[in-house]
Amino acid sequence: MTTTPSDPIRLLIVDDHPVVRDGLVAILHHGEPDLEVVGEAGDGKEAVAAWRTLRPTVIIMDLQLPGQTGVEAITAIRREDPDARILVLTTFDGDADIQRALEAGARGYLLKSMRRGTLIEAVRAVAAGQRYLPPATAARLVEGMESERLTARELDVLRLLAQGQRNREIADSLGLAEPTVKIHVNNLLRKLQVKDRTEAAMVALKRGIIHLDG
Repeated sequence: MTTTPSDPIRLLIVDDHPVVRDGLVAILHHGEPDLEVVGEAGDGKEAVAAWRTLRPTVIIMDLQLPGQTGVEAITAIRREDPDARILVLTTFDGDADIQRALEAGARGYLLKSMRRGTLIEAVRAVAAGQRYLPPATAARLVEGMESERLTARELDVLRLLAQGQRNREIADSLGLAEPTVKIHVNNLLRKLQVKDRTEAAMVALKRGIIHLDG
């Protein structure tokens, strides 16, 4: 969507917590004449539907959404419009979360702990077609990119490991031989640069490589 200097920046706010949406509306819609909140959505599917109807300049998207996740919603929107401008605003601060969002097509990434002025600056930057990553977020992303990627099967093993399952239980769950699971676990320890299974789970959760439901 192209805008002229006199056009307001039209915003769609996506977050599953109404109180968060109300706070963002208060910050963005009042006192900033160039910003206009045109819609809200509480989950990923609602976000895609609202985007199709409203065609906002910028979508402010949480990642942790019921049903369709934020990353899935970003992917769906960008599939239909590669120029869609999406700013992630989330509590997830792991390098893997940042990388997934950017790979899906987000143009900016902010944590909900940011200051009001930073949010407004990010919205205007993304609306202008720029990317916006605070220095600390960019540094975390670079740090994560320097580590070795996990395979899909290693991620499966890691999720079950983080749930407290032992090798035999993981083997039964995934239909693998127990020695194969042991190889995957050893690879996980090496790639995550940790000493044991407990530390592997802690690091994976901290970096956002996996998330445990509930």
